[in-house]
Amino acid sequence: MALRFDVLIIGSGLAGQAAALRLAKTHRVALISKRALEDSASSWAQGGIAAVLDNRDSIEAHIRDTITAGAFLNDRHATRFVIENGRRAVDWLIEQGVPFTRDAAGYHLTREGGHSARRVIHVADATGLAVQTTLTDKVRRQPNISILENHIAIDLITGLKLGLAEKRCYGAYVLDSVSGEVLTIGAQHTLIAAGGAGKVYLYTTNPDTSTGDGIAMAWRAGCRVANMEFIQFHPTCLYHPQAKSFLISEAVRGEGGRLLLPDGSRFMPRHDARGELAPRDVVARAIDFEMKKRGLDCVYLDISHKPAAFLAEHFPNILARCLDLGIDITRQPIPVVPAAHYTCGGVVSDLRARTDLAGLYVAGEASCTGLHGANRLASNSLLECLVFAEAAATDILQQPPGDLPVLPAWDASRVSDPDEEIVIAHNWDELRRFMWDYVGIVRTTKRLQRAQNRIRLLVREIDDFYSHFRVSHDLIELRNLVVTADLIIRCALRRHESRGLHFSRNYPDSLARASNTVIRRHSRSDRPD
Repeated sequence: MALRFDVLIIGSGLAGQAAALRLAKTHRVALISKRALEDSASSWAQGGIAAVLDNRDSIEAHIRDTITAGAFLNDRHATRFVIENGRRAVDWLIEQGVPFTRDAAGYHLTREGGHSARRVIHVADATGLAVQTTLTDKVRRQPNISILENHIAIDLITGLKLGLAEKRCYGAYVLDSVSGEVLTIGAQHTLIAAGGAGKVYLYTTNPDTSTGDGIAMAWRAGCRVANMEFIQFHPTCLYHPQAKSFLISEAVRGEGGRLLLPDGSRFMPRHDARGELAPRDVVARAIDFEMKKRGLDCVYLDISHKPAAFLAEHFPNILARCLDLGIDITRQPIPVVPAAHYTCGGVVSDLRARTDLAGLYVAGEASCTGLHGANRLASNSLLECLVFAEAAATDILQQPPGDLPVLPAWDASRVSDPDEEIVIAHNWDELRRFMWDYVGIVRTTKRLQRAQNRIRLLVREIDDFYSHFRVSHDLIELRNLVVTADLIIRCALRRHESRGLHFSRNYPDSLARASNTVIRRHSRSDRPD
């Protein structure tokens, strides 16, 4: 089946839905969701949205905090652009009806690690869910938005694939995961808003949809990818066999939560003068160090010294989830471990969210705008989604209408049904385990080389499987995860220093000059661009 729209948006999180709503007044939009519209990483975000909303705060302070957390690798123009547009982005959400938490002074602002002021606006401890629910209701009622749930993009359709001279994106091939049919969706403009790649690791706070699809597709289409070595590990994921990667918000530490060893003693002051309010990379490495040094399964986060009423008001979901598992956070500490949380690198884009391909935009976690540098400051992610969704929509609205070439249908004539689908499950498990063991919080060159050797074997095996058998949802995700893992390893091997989220025992010091690790599809250079 062939479909045509003005705009194709791949991904239904905050960036995708925000862009769709801004475009739907004048453009026919197709919104692709791998599962239900509500199932995105955005809805899992607990903390909130960082923006300068208090007269005692300042743009310069937020910029300074962002660049300090990012280990001075941030693009200063992009950082200023996002932060200066922060208040307008929050105001837009308020106009949409997002019920941000209030107190006697107005909207309640909390403080998180790495921030020098209270500037995180939130909806209790479930901000992402509240934002997503509000926007999803509006998206479903918008007649100009065609929602394709349970659909997964396979690959972008480019001028190169069509034999054209123009370096442009014309849409994508998309699998209907229910019927098994592959759709050809043409569009003059395509926005990748498909999220990050947390599922490349064995332990992650991300939902099952975070498989690096947008990054892998853009890479295969010829776009530059940068800084993939910077994978943020959230310091405090609930450690419990039934928790399934439940995140304990940064705001718990922001409101006075203390990290403890099993004997009840604090350890963060020994690692950083900021203690529990140090940036995430510092806290995650400190926890990893203490666990390995002492042979611990976890450490503990204690907020029980706060009044029970305060915890019920500010952390109702964390309180309820922990109680379900037999942990009363008003009386006892929470067992926590680090887990892969956020992909700071991604597809290179400019301040209008444009990529290297004409007609192709990227927003959200799949992008590398330069805002995050070597480590994302807490609660800057949803802010980035909003600002660049608006930037992409604004640029698209300014473009004159154009014609699409004839797009060929998906060719499945030379493939058959898979005979051993267990291969997919085995490769997925192997990939996630060696990425956790060899490309985790602390790295060595030898570990990275071992991972690269494993990746090369997996790439050949999966490419062979992809070439001979019909595509499936699981096969598409595995193919994308392997590409994304390869990009992470390649970037990590090129960075001969420790900076931000990338810590190498072989190169423990930072270089005097911070530079990006940019990879081009056909580049053989081992040096950062």
